[in-house]
Amino acid sequence: MQAEVKWIEDFKFLGQSQSGHSIVMDGNGGATAPSPMEMLLMAAGGCSSVDVVDGLKQAEQKVHSCTAKLTTERRDTPPRIFTQVNIHFEVSGDNLAPDLVKEVTASSLEKYCSVCLMLGEGVEMTHSWEII
Repeated sequence: MQAEVKWIEDFKFLGQSQSGHSIVMDGNGGATAPSPMEMLLMAAGGCSSVDVVDGLKQAEQKVHSCTAKLTTERRDTPPRIFTQVNIHFEVSGDNLAPDLVKEVTASSLEKYCSVCLMLGEGVEMTHSWEII
């Protein structure tokens, strides 16, 4: 996998993925676009959500929606890395099995989500869930 990031102006950068997609990032606290740290957080939410939806579908659960709400704590001094990340999954569907939702959300963070597993090397990763 490859990517390229080009400086546009001020603290704006254009990220271009190998698959041909582009996104603007703002290193000035996200004033005009997501910051790189916000992008990382959204990547963790997206990656783990894929696992949750896929796991529920493979278990023949009728899932209708899955929303990952992420909260973090960061160091106060540079480098301002995340020290804790929690992903709260809100899942809805027809007669979802709570034990299965519990299992797939935990498995995402512990076994399958590449982004979360990389973050987990230096970040306390936790999750919670609820069926809506």
